[in-house]
Order: sequence, then C-alpha cells, then structure tokens
Amino acid sequence: APEPGPAVPQGLIRAARKSGQLNLSGRGLGEVPQHVWRINLDTPEEAHQNLSFGAADRWWEQTDLTKLILASNKLQCLSEDIKLLPALTVLDVHDNQLTSLPSALGQLENLQKLDVSHNKLKSIPEELLHLSHLKSLLLHHNELSRLPDGFGQLVNLEELDVSHNQLSDIPTSFAFLVNLVRLNLACNQLRNLPADISAMRSLRQLDCTKNYLETVPSKLATMAALEQLYLRKNKLRSLPEFPSCRLLKELHAGENQIEVLNAENLKHLNSLSVLELRDNKIKSVPDEITLLQKLERLDLTNNDISRLPYTLGNLPQLKFLALEGNPLRTIRRDLLQKGTQELLKYLRSKIQDDETDPSRDPPVTAMTLPSEGSINMHAITTLKLLEYSEKQAALVPEEMFDAVRGCPVATINFSKNQLSEIPPRVVELKDSVCDVNLSFNKISSVSLELCLLRKLTHLDLRNNFLTSLPEEMEALRGLQVINLSFNRFKAFPGVLYRILALETILLGNNQVGSIDPLQLKGMDRLGTLDLQNNDLLQVPPELGNCESLRTLLLEGNPFRTPRAAVLAKGTAAVLEYLRSRIP
Repeated sequence: APEPGPAVPQGLIRAARKSGQLNLSGRGLGEVPQHVWRINLDTPEEAHQNLSFGAADRWWEQTDLTKLILASNKLQCLSEDIKLLPALTVLDVHDNQLTSLPSALGQLENLQKLDVSHNKLKSIPEELLHLSHLKSLLLHHNELSRLPDGFGQLVNLEELDVSHNQLSDIPTSFAFLVNLVRLNLACNQLRNLPADISAMRSLRQLDCTKNYLETVPSKLATMAALEQLYLRKNKLRSLPEFPSCRLLKELHAGENQIEVLNAENLKHLNSLSVLELRDNKIKSVPDEITLLQKLERLDLTNNDISRLPYTLGNLPQLKFLALEGNPLRTIRRDLLQKGTQELLKYLRSKIQDDETDPSRDPPVTAMTLPSEGSINMHAITTLKLLEYSEKQAALVPEEMFDAVRGCPVATINFSKNQLSEIPPRVVELKDSVCDVNLSFNKISSVSLELCLLRKLTHLDLRNNFLTSLPEEMEALRGLQVINLSFNRFKAFPGVLYRILALETILLGNNQVGSIDPLQLKGMDRLGTLDLQNNDLLQVPPELGNCESLRTLLLEGNPFRTPRAAVLAKGTAAVLEYLRSRIP
C-alpha cells in the first residue's frame, strides 16, 4: 500500500468546515486521509474534548465542502468514499499518478469543474457521464485511447480539453455538446473529425493542432460562432472553405502540406485578424487576400511563393507580415529583414507599377482596349470597385467607364482630384453602385445624374465647393450616410429632411446658421448629426425632442447656450438640457 504520507493539519480541516474549501495541493500525499472524505460527517475532534468552545467553532453550523484541491501530490487512486462529499462543485486532482477514476465520481451531481489532467488515466468511467451540471472537464496529458460513446450526455459542458492523449477518433455524440465554447483536441492521433461536430453551435475555439488530419469536414464551415481555429501540424493539402464562419478571427494552419490558396477559401472571412500559413507549399497568394480588411497578422514564412499581390500593402490593419524563406522574385532579401512597415511601404509603392506592368497577363476579355493595361480590372471584377483617386486629374478618363462593361460595380472612388463636376457617366452604374466617394475635389454642384443612383447608401462629398443640394436628391431613398463637411453651406440643405433613411449627417466646418428641429424630429433613424464649427447663433430647445440622436456635435459655434460645460457632458445631457428649456 502507498505510504499515507504526512497528515493533514487539523487547522486546515477546521477552516474548511467554515469556508467550504480545502486546498491540499503539493503536500506529497500518497493517499487522501479518511478524515478528509468524512469532513462533513464526523463530529469534529474539538467537540469531544471541549464542549464550551466559542460560537465561532460551532461544528453543527459547518458548511458543506464545495471545493477540494488535491493537485500535485502522489495519488495513485481516489477512494470511492468521494461520494461522501456530494456538495462538491470543484474537484482538482491534476498532476498526480492516477491510473483510473472511481465510479463513485458519478454521484457528485453538483460537480461543475473537474480537472484530472496530467495523470496516467487510460480510460474514463461511464459513470462520469452522469455529471449533468459539469461545465469544465480537463483531461489533457493522460493516456486515453478512447472516450465513452455517450460523451454527448454532458450537455452543459462549456470547456473540454482532451489534448495530449492517444485518441484516434471522437465519439459522434460530441454533436450534442451544444454549449461547448472551447474544445481542445491537440496532440492526439486523429485522422479525421466527425462532421457532426458542426452542430456545436456555441463553439468559439477549436484546437486540432498536431494530429493526422488530411481534410476538415466541409460542414465545419457552418459553425457560425467559431472565432479561433488551430489546424497546425497536420496533413492538410488545402484550406477548407468557411462560408458561415463570419466571426472567425484566427486561423492557424502552419506546418501542413497546403499547396493552393483559393479565393474561395478567403472571401467569406470578413473578421479574420490572424492568418498563419507558415511552412506549407503555397505557390501564390490570390488578389482576394485584400478582402480580409481586418487582417493584422499574416505569416507566410517558408512557402514556395514567387510573387505577391502588391495590393497587400493596402490592408489597413496589417501590423505583421512574414515572408522569409520564399523564392520571391520581386522583393529583395534585405527588404524582408527590415520589418513589416518597410515591406508594406514598398508594396504600396509598387501598386501603380503593377497596374501598368505590361508583363502582367492582360485580362481575358472579348476585346482589349489599347489603354486598358493601366486599368485595374481585378478591382472592377472582384472587388467591385471603380477607383481613380489621388491623380489630381480634372477629368476621369472615359476608358475607366468603358472597362466596367456591365460589371456590378458597388463602390466608386474618385477622391483627391481636381474634378469641377461629377462625371456624368456615373449614371451607367445606377443599378449597382451603393458607395460614392468624391471628396477633396472642386465640385460646386450635385448633378442630376448622381440623383439617379437609386441604390446609393453612402455619399462622401467633403472638402468641395458646395453651397446647396438639389431637391432631386430626395430620390436617394436608401441614403444612410452623407458627409458634407468642409464645404460652403450657409443653410442646412432642406432636401436632407426628406431622406428618411439617413442615419448620419456630417456638416461640420460649413457656415450653417440655423436648423429646423421639427423637421429633424421626423427623421427617426438619424443617430449622428455633426454641426461643429458652423454659424449657429442659437440652438432651438425643441432639438431636445429628437430622441433618435445618439451623437450631436455642436462645438465651435457662436451660440451662448448650452454652455461648453454642458456640451462636454455628451449628447444625452445636451438633449435633456434642451428639453428642460422648452417653453
């Protein structure tokens, strides 16, 4: 029999009767002393010796033991007497030498957290599956070769770690673990994952690092809650497609045998911030990588990439880009050592060349116009973007519009030029365009062609020479955001009061002298109204009734009230102040 090891001090037992918690970790215990299991049954020793002990020690008022920590001892088994502690919610026996668990464990029906990691368990008793309140089950670093088939009975599990075992498959009943948030299957011998795990609708984190997976079930793509997916060190030849994983933030798939990165693999991952693909066999990176607008880290170290889309340089959030160990023809090696910012700067500097580079394959079309080499066809066809910005040009070349040829362009960006009028041919895109940016030009009036873009939701006209808007703009029924800052408006443009879809009106840095609170009140979707740095001599108190306003910016106007101290308190306080002034 194992040596009982040092005894457990009575003082600890006494304190545990009051607190309901007992921590016996790291005491070199070879077995758990009997009086620990019987802590809530036996009359305490003090009661025999001294019947006059103070109220604080009244043993009959003791608390049931709810938390027992036996970690980092030398336990080889746990006694069936564990059933004498039915109130336990936490049992931690990690880092011992347990080869099995007592079936009485199944009677601890209040148990919520069980940590038996870092032991020598070869199997799990079926009785464990009766623990219907279990939320966290940690089984990592054991010698488990299989899990009981009925594992899905643990329906309240939120965290399950079975990493570092010898599992070759996963019970299909895993599908019933619909509350599971974190699942760790790393470092096992899994050759495939059951498609059924796609039913885990709460799963946010799935770790399958270091197994033998050759594919990932396509149904994984329907896991709408998934945020982090680890597939490193497997045998994957391609990345799965993730159409429903719109929340996926991290995808780690390094050290596999991935050869091709498809546009399809990437285009749905709108939330992705980390894409780790190091040590694979990827030959090229598709232009669609630029759709990953939230990407912060991209690791492509040690692949077979010979050329990159320069538009990588435009990813707005990218902070870390690793490309070492690739046969890149276009980027000098010393540049790779200079760090991400220098690299992105270089890529951005090459974007213009890239669009005019004759060595690039011309787009395959029925007829290629002579000057089409300078037009980014990829932007038009894939990104649905018609862009001609920062050229200081007085006109947008006709070829830009010719190149569209019926593509459903969604975004027009003609900002930072010298345009004195809105190019009339924008009307050709009226069935598809929803976002138009004409900021930083010299436009003095809004054309009727613009008023025909019936799908328009966002319109940016800041930093132009506008003094008014035409009544025909009322036809833009879906317009949600309009930016008119830094123009020359002397009055609030009346037509805006009639575009009821508007959520944001930015009119800062104009010369607006007054607003009509009654008409504004009718705009029940208006959440943001920026009137900073205008010529408002007074703020009408009735503005306080515009309850939809979340952000009202009035700083930098000549009115006396509300005073700056009131403005500083924020929109809700300003509206309340204004309401209090209504006669």
